[in-house]
Amino acid sequence: MKRKSSLVKFILVLVATAIGLVASFVSFSFNTIGGNVWNYNGFVHAIDLGLDLEGGVYAVYEASGETPDDASMNGTVTQLTDMLTNQGYTEATVVREGTSRIRVEVPDVDDPEEIFNIIGDPAELAFYHSEDASLSSDDEFLFSGDVVTNAVAAVSDNQYVVNLTLNGQGAQIFANATSAHAGDGTFILICETHGDDSATVISAATITQAITNGQAMITGGFTATSAQTLADRIKSGTFSVPLSLIDCSVVDPTLGSNALIAGLIGGIVAILLIMVFMSVFYKMMGMVACVTMLTYSVLMLFLLAVFPLVQLSLPGIAGIILSLGMMIDGNVIIYERIKDEYRNGKSILAAYHAGFRKAVSAIVDGNVTTIIAAVMLLIFGTGTISGFGVTLLIGLVLSMFASLVLTRFLLKWTIAIFGDKDPGLYGLKRRPGFDEANEEQYIPKPRREKKRKAVVMPNGIAVEVDPDEVAQDEAEAEKQESVPQKNSAEKANSAENFDDIFGSFDGGDKK
Repeated sequence: MKRKSSLVKFILVLVATAIGLVASFVSFSFNTIGGNVWNYNGFVHAIDLGLDLEGGVYAVYEASGETPDDASMNGTVTQLTDMLTNQGYTEATVVREGTSRIRVEVPDVDDPEEIFNIIGDPAELAFYHSEDASLSSDDEFLFSGDVVTNAVAAVSDNQYVVNLTLNGQGAQIFANATSAHAGDGTFILICETHGDDSATVISAATITQAITNGQAMITGGFTATSAQTLADRIKSGTFSVPLSLIDCSVVDPTLGSNALIAGLIGGIVAILLIMVFMSVFYKMMGMVACVTMLTYSVLMLFLLAVFPLVQLSLPGIAGIILSLGMMIDGNVIIYERIKDEYRNGKSILAAYHAGFRKAVSAIVDGNVTTIIAAVMLLIFGTGTISGFGVTLLIGLVLSMFASLVLTRFLLKWTIAIFGDKDPGLYGLKRRPGFDEANEEQYIPKPRREKKRKAVVMPNGIAVEVDPDEVAQDEAEAEKQESVPQKNSAEKANSAENFDDIFGSFDGGDKK
């Protein structure tokens, strides 16, 4: 009955893995009962690709003037992100570089110039009161762009307009200026000021009425595009710190697609070579590792597709392959422990339990230390370095699950299906000189002979102890420990039983 149930469980895992592989790569569509067409795209098509794989544009900005504080830089990053998101570039990434630089990356852009027009070369914003629509030295300065909290394109009375929102200070100044000059034909000029003290008028609005609530509306025969462009230019001049463009470029998507194909081919070749290696050196245990690796790959693709912060880049692919290697390394550690336990006299089933128990600490320690490094890359890294940390972190968590949980159950079911009487099936063999008929157990070399010494017993009597007798007692204890326990009740209570630590998947049957 146990063999049958284990076979069913193993087949279910194989079927689920096969379905997952198909769901990862295959896309299809079919007609529903109502006549609608339902399209399905595999997991890989839902993974967001980075700039180096999908192409696009990037720009690097530097804060002008003195080194800004962290709050101002973080506020500017948020403003840039909101600006691009509102324009529909939801996959754009805006990150800080060092203390005074901001890097903007927008993948999969059809018209790179559009991005540069949206962001532009951010300049400081200034508002003036003017007698005419041109800026002169006689015009009255009202306030700078730091009092503008928002600028959005909107529709009012069937025409496109730009709505401005001012903070308390700006609202008071604006109210005074518009109240004093309402209806006299003068203008409010919105200008961009540059480092050379020059200024460019980007909007000249006639003062028609007093505006006292801090909500200003700019009209002037805008189209949808021109209204949005003006709103973006105003917002780009209201950043928490003034920015200047120091580097920008367009990344060819052809280069990225070639790199992606090369990365996929490299990953497939690596997986195939690992499967051959594991199958040759570990026989049936190696085949279990191959199934674990395929299941791990399906779970990895699924998580990359559903996690919103993941944007796959070439360093990200490297992180996936590295975590795959960590997962296989965990299986190798487990299998070598099992081989050691069987080599020194334990049965296949006892070696299985002891091998997993002794491999846990090594696997957890190795993965946890690497996880700490991945978290540091995620926190302090930028751009593709951060992407590498994300994929590595996801992969390491999955690798521990695959090694300590999935491999354990798959190997347990395999032993139940094929039995524990043929060690060659699992690549196991005894140490040289082991007498299988008499079940001689491995006994360590005795300790060097020492002089007899007096030992005070609990009752206060001093006795002499022979070191050879101590060594013999220790060897006998190790011999008894290595002999498989026959009493099922003792085995159920044994601290060496791996099931006692992690629980049993099939209802507590540990035989």
